[in-house]
Amino acid sequence: MERTTGRDGDDTTSGPRVLRREEWDGWYGSLIRAFGGVPEADEETALFRELTRTERSIGVREDGDWVGTAGAFDFRLTVPGGAAVAAAGVTMVSVAATHRRRGVLTSMMRRQLDDVRSWGEAVAVLTASEPAIYGRFGYGAATFQVNAEIDTDRVRLSVPPGTDDVRLAYAAPADVLDACEAVFARQVPGRPGMLARRPGWDRLALLDPEKDRDGASPLQCVVARRDGEVTGYARFRVRPDWEPAGPRGTVVLDELAGLDAATETALWRFLFDVDLTSTVTARGRPVDEAWQYQVSDIRRCRPALRDALYVRLVEVGAALAARTYRAPVDVVFEVEDAFCPWNEGRWRLSGDAKGASCERTSDAPDLSLSVRELGAAYLGGVGLASLAAAGRVREVRSGALAEASVAFGSDVAPWLPYGF
Repeated sequence: MERTTGRDGDDTTSGPRVLRREEWDGWYGSLIRAFGGVPEADEETALFRELTRTERSIGVREDGDWVGTAGAFDFRLTVPGGAAVAAAGVTMVSVAATHRRRGVLTSMMRRQLDDVRSWGEAVAVLTASEPAIYGRFGYGAATFQVNAEIDTDRVRLSVPPGTDDVRLAYAAPADVLDACEAVFARQVPGRPGMLARRPGWDRLALLDPEKDRDGASPLQCVVARRDGEVTGYARFRVRPDWEPAGPRGTVVLDELAGLDAATETALWRFLFDVDLTSTVTARGRPVDEAWQYQVSDIRRCRPALRDALYVRLVEVGAALAARTYRAPVDVVFEVEDAFCPWNEGRWRLSGDAKGASCERTSDAPDLSLSVRELGAAYLGGVGLASLAAAGRVREVRSGALAEASVAFGSDVAPWLPYGF
């Protein structure tokens, strides 16, 4: 479930405060109500109770009831260059339908960003159920993902050398959890936007309430090995279906990871070949994933692009200095940030593939933009040149836009592997 929603306008008479552990049930219940009121499975609720950092969670109460909620996980976010940056994972944001247009959301966003700054975290990230809400608080769409429905009756997959050397075996998901997590952890530094799993988050991948299966099987897992080493895995479900002409089942991919091209392809080929199925449904995959260039007919895969991770630079200087740059860059940004005024003004970014610095300056600006555009471009998946073409970045010094746009890019597309 995506966990951020809510609109507001005028001020409310009650301000946000930190959640106490004994208040969690009522606080979380108001969040569930804001998302439609359908109860979660008991094991899902229990896990999120355990994962919630109450000291990093806030809410607004009125007449004894929670009318607003917001939380922030403590994550490590991979940025271009491979560094793991401390980031606040904004989550569980809601405003009661009875309290729209009373400033509840704005008051929580104000308190939360002040808190994030005090924690020394230069970046905040979120996924949004309603993307239009968060731009005014400085969040920009920084990663995208591909959804696909692949017609495996008609689509074939070309394979790289070594694919036939990969050995696959079924395993109970819980029995191979540690091995799968080791594969995931090795991938995290190599792709911007990935989040290192915090303690307990591995169990989230194994949640399998029957109400969420939509007629599919319980969660299944296949593990890939090369030379006896686990090099990848796929978690999936199978939804059987039959027509008069025969079976028309669907493989519903939940997660797939491989440490090399041959392993990834072997796992995809397995999914294509599951008996009694004719479709593979995949959600939230990287936009540059290799299978898209291995299929015989991309149209019959029905790829669809969707926004994923939104990034907000809480401390512009520290955030821009924490990543590296694909090409040498030396530019002065004129930054607009009315919501976090400590970011307003001019910043000189100097850096390359080895490191960077970003400091206050009085020099003339080269580029003018808001903190929202910096957030969108931060992980290298959204080009500053594209944002300029959209009218959201203004070039002051000729040539500065091309220089910065190339430098901010990433050879690997940023990707958010799981929601929060």
